[in-house]
Amino acid sequence: MVLLAPPPPASGIRAHGLSRGTAAPELDLPATPDGNRIKLADHRGSPVVLVFYPGDFTPVCSGELGLFNELLPELQSFGAKVFAISCDSLWSHVAYAKELNLRFPLLTDFHPKGEVCRRFDVYRDDIGAAERALFVLDGEGRVFWSHVSPIEINPGADGVLVALEQLTGKELQVAPTTPQAEADAHPRPQPNERETRP
Repeated sequence: MVLLAPPPPASGIRAHGLSRGTAAPELDLPATPDGNRIKLADHRGSPVVLVFYPGDFTPVCSGELGLFNELLPELQSFGAKVFAISCDSLWSHVAYAKELNLRFPLLTDFHPKGEVCRRFDVYRDDIGAAERALFVLDGEGRVFWSHVSPIEINPGADGVLVALEQLTGKELQVAPTTPQAEADAHPRPQPNERETRP
């Protein structure tokens, strides 16, 4: 059971993030699960998705990170690396990642507080936390796409998926959802067949 804190006492957007074509600032931050440092330079040549979020154990952040966790195989099919960043401590991140069973690293911008968030222009001084922001970086470390959402709204992942399709020239492979496709995937037993249950 996930214990959730109330959302931050803020709303709207205060910082707007880096624009398309800007060289992403280098980052070098401790990450889950073991505190090893993640550097953007180590991921040149691959698309990188950065998910900035306000705080661990909050309802909207849990939904947003849960969505990216669920979509991780699709994101990886584009060759993308996914990293989430907030100003929480590494210890909070470790507990949060374990609670949500996250399969991508959470990076801590805890000390000096918000330094990387500030470089990406997504730090909120009014609450001392990151904006809710998404960045897709190209293989050269430039911002290909970015979006800053009001802090109280989960932006979803559609924009990230579309950006990755455009960046890589690949289309997202999704299982068909037509009634016929569903029937083909789960055929009903014929009248002369006995249904067997595992």
